[in-house]
Amino acid sequence: MKILVVGGTGQIGGHAALRLKRKGHRVVIAGRKPALATSALADLEFLRLDYIANDTPVSALSSFDAVVFAAGQDVRTMPSGADYDSYMWRANAEAAPAFFQTLKAANVPVAINIGTFYPQAAPLVAAKDGYMRSRAASDAAICALASESFRVFSINPPWVPGVVPGLPSVLWDPYLRYAAGLTDLSEFAPPGGVAYMSGASLSDAIEGGLQRGEAGVSYLVNDQNMSFEAFLAAMFGAFGRPAPKVDGSREHPIIVDFAIAWGRGNNLFVDPKPREAALLGYRRNDVVRTITEEMVPEFRHREMGGA
Repeated sequence: MKILVVGGTGQIGGHAALRLKRKGHRVVIAGRKPALATSALADLEFLRLDYIANDTPVSALSSFDAVVFAAGQDVRTMPSGADYDSYMWRANAEAAPAFFQTLKAANVPVAINIGTFYPQAAPLVAAKDGYMRSRAASDAAICALASESFRVFSINPPWVPGVVPGLPSVLWDPYLRYAAGLTDLSEFAPPGGVAYMSGASLSDAIEGGLQRGEAGVSYLVNDQNMSFEAFLAAMFGAFGRPAPKVDGSREHPIIVDFAIAWGRGNNLFVDPKPREAALLGYRRNDVVRTITEEMVPEFRHREMGGA
């Protein structure tokens, strides 16, 4: 298959792109800027594409057998000075469905939207947050485009720890520096926890979805429910350091209260439907392996000179 991965220069899309390339597909990654030259993604074909600007003609998309969209926007990608709610709605609720409409017009037969688990896992929490509301609206509008000739659906993961070789991570590098003892920040773990899905597990689901995903369905996926204490313990332990103890009396310097929208000390755990997990065929309980065998060794090599 000839597959376009929008957002393929980032961690989630990049991991999926490399996996699909290894499986023998012709993979093109798309984004506003080319892949970092030092990353494993630099060897993939690149298409400059800004879905928010809606600047990609139908003719540039019509040759693809499938599209994986992993370019949804959050606070990390918001332009400086932009209004949070307005930007999220424009980028996710309006521009993303418009892009999928263009894919449908281009007669692309299969398209996967990589969304987020919040609207399905915690609808009351999601209703209060501009980002989460925009992703819920995006998911609904995209899945509504499904037809007999356009097999479009969403895969909605929780927090996704993972790595692309040579690619820094705005999200996970601060965790890794913290766990490695490279900061002066107070070391403790917040109470509560969340669902996690390793990059490899999500790539499994994407690969399975390309083959078996059902039109118009929003798949809530999850690899492993973990406390923040257990997650940080795995990361600290991979650096040979003692696990931090739980302290719920203050905001955590890395897992800040803004990120724990369901409330410090609470859990946001989910149990995927067994039929859907089997259909997509993704691995489970892969988070600790991902930390110890992928994330920490890559960080040591990239940021610590192999130390």
